[in-house]
Amino acid sequence: VQLQASGGGLVQVGDSLRLSCAASGLTFRGYVMAWFRQAPGKEREFVASINSSGVRKNYADSVLGRFTMSRDSAKNMVFLQMNSLKPEDTAVYYCAAQYGTNFYARAPRDYHYWGQGTLVTVSS
Repeated sequence: VQLQASGGGLVQVGDSLRLSCAASGLTFRGYVMAWFRQAPGKEREFVASINSSGVRKNYADSVLGRFTMSRDSAKNMVFLQMNSLKPEDTAVYYCAAQYGTNFYARAPRDYHYWGQGTLVTVSS
């Protein structure tokens, strides 16, 4: 299983950015997908998740209303549209896959596969 995240970069406060994650080596429709992030010196934290059909989503309070997660099952990809970015959004963003149906899961231990991360830096 491989998860390849991309799309990170250096942006200004208030800007938007779209992250992508390409999945391979798994039956994509059988997996809940999620985004986590880890800022320097902090623990990895949940950002958003999406169920296998893409209908149901779950967001951390800190990104609710600003970030939108989606998935394209035809392409085995998930996306994270990030709007109104803030300096506190600066982190390495990871996509993760869970074999199952618990899209409410927010602990890293609940996810089975991880991508390599993509760095998002929001400058003030």
